[in-house]
Amino acid sequence: MQKTKQRLLTGNKAIAEAIRLEMERDPNVFVMGEDVGVYGGIFGATEGLFQQFGPKRVIDTPISETAFIGAAIGAAAEGMRPIVELMFVDFFGVCMDQIYNHMAKIPYMSGGRVKLPIVLMTAVGGGYSDAAQHSQTLYATFAHLPGMKVVAPSTPYDLKGMMISAIRDDNPVVFMFHKTLQGLGWMDQLDASVGHVPEEAYIVPIGKAKVVREGTDITIVGIQMTTHHALEAAKKLEQHGIQAEVIDLRSLVPLDRETILQSIKKTHRLLVVDEDYLSYGMTAEIAALAAEEGLYDLDAPVRRLAVPDVPIPYSRPLEQFVLPNADKIFHEAMKLVNE
Repeated sequence: MQKTKQRLLTGNKAIAEAIRLEMERDPNVFVMGEDVGVYGGIFGATEGLFQQFGPKRVIDTPISETAFIGAAIGAAAEGMRPIVELMFVDFFGVCMDQIYNHMAKIPYMSGGRVKLPIVLMTAVGGGYSDAAQHSQTLYATFAHLPGMKVVAPSTPYDLKGMMISAIRDDNPVVFMFHKTLQGLGWMDQLDASVGHVPEEAYIVPIGKAKVVREGTDITIVGIQMTTHHALEAAKKLEQHGIQAEVIDLRSLVPLDRETILQSIKKTHRLLVVDEDYLSYGMTAEIAALAAEEGLYDLDAPVRRLAVPDVPIPYSRPLEQFVLPNADKIFHEAMKLVNE
């Protein structure tokens, strides 16, 4: 019997396809942001949409994040379903009033009478020497602020499915995509940036983590790139007789606590890896969860691996020094298992 050939897409094409399908399905869905039109977004997330839907539904904006995110909020309040791109997550500082004092709070302050079905899409991640103002992930910054769902998918399949879920959600959703996982030709090419993606529309639920590798000796929790680093480290750990279970969080808010706790019950050890800063971040949140609800299932203290509390360096050797990678995960896991 001949096997059915899988349909493979890069991360950016998976996102663009999700948006296209939802724009075809619902005339209230539109896109706006810097260079999202003819150019297709600098990370390709809106590629081909302008040619199909035109300038009224794929809107190139001036360089004023406060203005166009505010416009998207107003449109969402009036029943539209905007997808607005903040080109780099690092630019949040110039528009945080709109994001947090308006987008996140209006549904609550209106007693739920005003819904804001808005997707704030933004690029995250370092690894290609773009320095301190263009290389952060800032997962915890947004996860910390109530009123918004926050997702960070790590595969083309999940990028498409979670984007469709985000567009259909009546709540504000911050949708973070990692630059390195977009599969763009001018960036480092990774196998992980290409994956099987069905043609039809489908959803991946927000709020559900995924066990991407089962194991019995240690749980490694990752987010986006650190999930792929963890999978690489797990192969090396296996050569030493250690079976690592790897969890891809995918959703930061809501956080799938149950999947993490169930894994700890099985492996009795936890390593959390994050490309965000170490202090006050997602690693701390998950470590606190383990301490509060899974302490008696742990055979050793939780270990955390994340970016030191310094701006991301421009120098490539220094940048590689601060970012988590597979070798660092392997060594931390070995220490934890041998405690």
